[in-house]
Amino acid sequence: MQLTLLKAKLHRACVTHSELDYEGSCAIDGKLLEAAGIHEYEQIQIYNVANGERFTTYAIRAEDGSKVISVNGAAAHKASPGDRLIICSFAVLNAEEVESFKPTLVYLNENNEITNTRHAIPVQAA
Repeated sequence: MQLTLLKAKLHRACVTHSELDYEGSCAIDGKLLEAAGIHEYEQIQIYNVANGERFTTYAIRAEDGSKVISVNGAAAHKASPGDRLIICSFAVLNAEEVESFKPTLVYLNENNEITNTRHAIPVQAA
């Protein structure tokens, strides 16, 4: 059996650019891609915290250290500068791999600076 699990997440990334007249993709600071383990051209899911939009695109590498999160092409209709996004990638694993797998979760502030990195989502008390 194969299962699809969360591989990586950039949590609350702040959109810096929204470029409608650009070939579709999401440009992400290369250092943030590396921190999360997301590869250039890898499929990503984007969840817009500001407006509830959810869409699929692929990651492209923006300049290292630029803090850029640019939603491009048709997806630019779904996110505006200042919106906060959750950017996720997923992996298909077999049952044996699932036992030891841990995702990479990267938490960002409003300036797209890393504030924390984890390998599990903390459980919050009700």
